[in-house]
Amino acid sequence: MQAMVLRAAGQPLRMEQRPLPEPAAGELRLRVLACAVCRTDLHVVDGELPLTVLPMVPGHEIVGEVEALGAGVRGHCIGDRVGVPWLGHSCGHCAFCADGRENLCDTPRFTGYHRDGGFASHVVAEAEFCLPLGGLNQDPAHIAPLLCAGLIGWRSLKAAGEDARRLGIYGFGAAAHLIAQVAAAQGRQVYAFTRPGDMAGQAFATSLGAAWAGGSDEIPVPPLDAAIIFAPAGELVPQALRAVRKGGRVVCGGIHMSDIPSFPYRLLWEERRLVSVANLTRSDAREFLALVRSHPPQVHVTTYPLAQANEAMADLRAGRVQGAAVLLPSA
Repeated sequence: MQAMVLRAAGQPLRMEQRPLPEPAAGELRLRVLACAVCRTDLHVVDGELPLTVLPMVPGHEIVGEVEALGAGVRGHCIGDRVGVPWLGHSCGHCAFCADGRENLCDTPRFTGYHRDGGFASHVVAEAEFCLPLGGLNQDPAHIAPLLCAGLIGWRSLKAAGEDARRLGIYGFGAAAHLIAQVAAAQGRQVYAFTRPGDMAGQAFATSLGAAWAGGSDEIPVPPLDAAIIFAPAGELVPQALRAVRKGGRVVCGGIHMSDIPSFPYRLLWEERRLVSVANLTRSDAREFLALVRSHPPQVHVTTYPLAQANEAMADLRAGRVQGAAVLLPSA
């Protein structure tokens, strides 16, 4: 098999040849059909998240075809198309798992972080954490971004609250371009905030149903009911708090964010709430994939061959990708 391997934080990924892995009990070996590049992959590669396993193959938005079954696997067959998300394992018995919040498991394992991910021609994953993709008629490149950008976006949208009719979205990347469509289809007014002066990004947002698009330094009138921040920029937190009404909510949807600067208490006062979203649950995945089966969103992708993973990450880092960047191992 081939894999793009991280040997040290901050270093480019290197293409390596490896023996084809055999799945252990309860695991599947997949031939990777597509793997989207998430901003979390940038945080992993750049060392902004503490690395506990090296060398590591990043990538956690994987569409794969089942090639081999480990002992005891039920419910999957050779040739099935499945998805592998960020959450690759939860213990099932800690207080959080017992409470239905496996996203907060005390001993999780994340794909492309604790175990090798999908920047490769093949990957091994726990069968219970692989998501059936039957009924999704898009090609693998257009399904892959649904498996993190879509799932984290969906959890963030739920955290914003059903009563958030005027919804702001800060950072119009892969997650935002999907969830803006879902929110608009639910009858919400979507306000898209991009880097100031990013006219192309603002036009992209309005083309996908945003009622308004402007710079992150602007304050809408009247105020928003809620805001979701996907950009990993802590300085957007006080800006979003300024933009929401009394009793409004600001949701931080990323795994990593730069430090939040100090801000006046009056921005939080009047029962405004600041919350974060961590990871995802398999229940989130079932809900979201059922939704997109019946109401498929437009998924905008830029594709790259596996060997150009570093170029894909550089384009994402520089804001040159509209929608999602996706690696195709067979390209």
